[in-house]
Amino acid sequence: MTPDTGQLLEDWRGWLAHERGFSEHTVSGYLRDAADFLAFLEGYRGEPVSPAGLANVEPRDIRAWLAERARSGMGAASRARGLSALRNWLRWLARKGIGDAVALSGIRTPKLPRPVPKALAHDETDRLLAAAGENWQDRRDLALFSLLYGAGLRIGEALALDGRAVRAGDTLRVTGKGRKERVVPLLPAVRDAADDYRRTCPYPLPPGGPFFVGARGGRLQAGVAQSRLRRLRAQLDLPESATPHALRHSFATHLLGAGADLRSIQELLGHASLATTQRYTAVDVAHLEKVFRAAHPRAR
Repeated sequence: MTPDTGQLLEDWRGWLAHERGFSEHTVSGYLRDAADFLAFLEGYRGEPVSPAGLANVEPRDIRAWLAERARSGMGAASRARGLSALRNWLRWLARKGIGDAVALSGIRTPKLPRPVPKALAHDETDRLLAAAGENWQDRRDLALFSLLYGAGLRIGEALALDGRAVRAGDTLRVTGKGRKERVVPLLPAVRDAADDYRRTCPYPLPPGGPFFVGARGGRLQAGVAQSRLRRLRAQLDLPESATPHALRHSFATHLLGAGADLRSIQELLGHASLATTQRYTAVDVAHLEKVFRAAHPRAR
């Protein structure tokens, strides 16, 4: 790519992070996909891609790129994510006066399977949340996993909480995707686990600092939390689907099974679309079918 094109990528990066509020993970993924498209286009056309060249992107260029990714073995989900990144990039360029994003017309997103979220059974979540150890890190993990299951938080949302967030009170204010805020109820058991962790943590947890900290006092990283849950999973004989995100799935699935309505669950999870929340109805139906087949005499 030409230096001008490289600068456009950097400007777009800043816009994604600061104007749109995308996470660092999402921004990095979008940049990788855009850079991959530029590299493909350079080989496809046989010359460095300039801003003028970007303005002349055609539908066939995008289709050829997607086809090349499919031939390389890339799955539909990754190709769909790449197309989403490219749409964002080309539309941002159009607002800058570079092209008109007409190349996007007629480009269909690869069809994706709709996997049913894998929730834990009630007894599995009970065993996990009863496995509190004696040291402060075990109590931190209990507080974290209690928040994921008891309030339906994403792992990133929980780890982004600061020292003032989990205090005495009945609610918790959470900043989710796109910097959207929502308020979720804070169960007494979750609050107690958080207070127990705060009392035993050897590091100060000031209002403006991270609430969940690692062994050296810095903000706890998601990979550490995932690793510790894998260790507990082996100790407690939990399924491989027992991950931090599975606790959020379990929160929604167990609420639905207890009679909560989808709109309320949507608000608690911070889903922008009700269609995303409706996936949990499939989990509940799957559970009912399993119970039916195990219990009904004619099903054997």
